[in-house]
Amino acid sequence: MQTEKERILGTASELGLVVDRLKALLDRSEKEIEDGLLPAAQIAMARNGNLLFEYAFGRANVDSLICIFSATKAITSAAAWLLIQDGKLSETEQVSEIIPEFATNGKETITVDQLFTHTAGFPSAPFAPLEWDDPTRRFGRFSKWRLNWQPGTQFEYHPSSSMWVIAEIIERKTKIDFRSFVRENILGKLGLKNIFVGLPDEEMNRALDCSYVGDALTEDEYRNLGMPVPPQTEVTEEAILAFNRSDVRKVGVPGGGGFASAGDLALFYQALISGGSKDGEQLWSEETLSDVKRIRTGGLTDLMFKKPANRALGLIISGDDSRTFRGFGKTNSPSAFGHNGAGGQIAWADPHTGISFTYLTPAHDRNSIRQGSRGVALSSLAASCVD
Repeated sequence: MQTEKERILGTASELGLVVDRLKALLDRSEKEIEDGLLPAAQIAMARNGNLLFEYAFGRANVDSLICIFSATKAITSAAAWLLIQDGKLSETEQVSEIIPEFATNGKETITVDQLFTHTAGFPSAPFAPLEWDDPTRRFGRFSKWRLNWQPGTQFEYHPSSSMWVIAEIIERKTKIDFRSFVRENILGKLGLKNIFVGLPDEEMNRALDCSYVGDALTEDEYRNLGMPVPPQTEVTEEAILAFNRSDVRKVGVPGGGGFASAGDLALFYQALISGGSKDGEQLWSEETLSDVKRIRTGGLTDLMFKKPANRALGLIISGDDSRTFRGFGKTNSPSAFGHNGAGGQIAWADPHTGISFTYLTPAHDRNSIRQGSRGVALSSLAASCVD
């Protein structure tokens, strides 16, 4: 009897994929499952608006839902692009003009585009997910936040803080709950039934629990590898494992709490190439998509590796030969764009080949070097599946 893997490989040529490269990608995707390190994973690839294949490993099914963490940023950002496209929001607007409660402690001059590009100056501002649905508590957080540095002067990744503000902007501009806006104006129109920003009760049974595997490297091990020691951030094990709770899943953390299957996430990225929807309607015009992918961070670099940040409006752009430091593969083109997520979630599209690729796993490897190497390997193999 033919296995699912054999079936996918058997259709590779008619799908325009190079068989031996696709086999190498599937084999590499399965490696940590076979080694017993990861309990589950999903992989998917799409092109020309269609899903080429989706495959699940270990305890996952193709319709299992996995928390995609910061890959959610692309979805929330794409909702805000609709407002920019319709002239309801300008990226040069000051946030304080939209959210008066935000105008405290030097944050008065922060602009909308600085929220998207992680140049707003409040990367570590605290916010508990369950505070979102209590306006008094959420506005209280906004007003208490302080700057770490002057807005616009440097790049430092904001794991969640800036996206809470973008979600609030969506609500202020539309008078609609941002989760409903995303569902009705993007996911529904694209026919994506396996992506959620705010997981409903009836879908909880499809969500795989997050877990941690492996051992973290010591500071000496990082130094011996010639690598900087990663800084402490809000992305702690406690914070990640909180997404196993139904009340946290329901919140739909706009910068890191979406749930998806790899197949639907790959199809979402197809829409970010073409702007189209399931019914042929253009959600984002070619002009909008071209503009939101324009790098806005200039010569600003990340703090760890001193590589160009290459940030567009909620997306990371592949760019130069240092693209692997930004989560892309060695064989991605400079025009590739996407946004990966904590724990090794991969999500990107490459206009050069028309491919979009996703890899999801609910298990987070404490060994960040091994996890990063896996991501580069998978992306490099995926990007080379088309000549």
